[in-house]
Amino acid sequence: MAGTLATGVKLERLLLHRVGKAVADYGLIRAGDRVAVALSGGKDSFSLLRLLTLLRRRSPVPFDLVALTVHNGSEYFQSERVEAYLRQEGIPHHIERTEITRLVEEKRRPGSAYCSLCARLRRGALYGAAERLGFSKLALGHHLDDAAETLLMNLFFEGALRSMPPKLLAGNGRITLIRPLLYVPEAMLRDYAREQGFPLIDCGCWLCGERDQERVRMKALVEEVAGRYPMVRRSILSALRRVEPRFLMDGSLHDFEREETPWRP
Repeated sequence: MAGTLATGVKLERLLLHRVGKAVADYGLIRAGDRVAVALSGGKDSFSLLRLLTLLRRRSPVPFDLVALTVHNGSEYFQSERVEAYLRQEGIPHHIERTEITRLVEEKRRPGSAYCSLCARLRRGALYGAAERLGFSKLALGHHLDDAAETLLMNLFFEGALRSMPPKLLAGNGRITLIRPLLYVPEAMLRDYAREQGFPLIDCGCWLCGERDQERVRMKALVEEVAGRYPMVRRSILSALRRVEPRFLMDGSLHDFEREETPWRP
């Protein structure tokens, strides 16, 4: 038991360091911010909420923190387990109740994926609730593996060098999205969730097994390469932080009409 506890304390300390560094590096949280944590009930969002709660207690910068859960309307979505845990921990919680499950059934085009439409509807519900409740920031549980997979998906399937920035103004122009877990690999969050005993739940959708196949393949690719080159995630993180536009082909950055093509920052 003592060894397990020591391991847990060490892991939590390491996670807090990485989250705190991301917050400091990118100015993710400022004094007076009202931060909503998008709590789906999975390991990533539970870990994010716990780590930001600890960070808030220790930070000299005052900010408010509330858990925000979108209920998709499914009778199998076990939100009561999440509510009970947050009451026990004394963490404020708002549940945004929707009819997303029914809407997906009605609006989905034949042959299209359920999850992509559901994700768009949940994102809209999150943004709307955060704005209506007066939050300035919405914290999302995307981690380093998510960023790596998104980079590869955009590279292979969209023809774009694009991933997940640590801070981004949402499409509505009024909520700032922040991703404090971008320095954290998924495996650490998996271990942390197990050690903490979070009451993990899924979306309660009977179709949730139909996952985005491209995302699954990118996850497998990252795992395969990391198995041979253990530092690959750190290299991807470094690449995302150190873009060299001079060596790219974007015409908005270079004047290719000239004989010499100096880079225009």
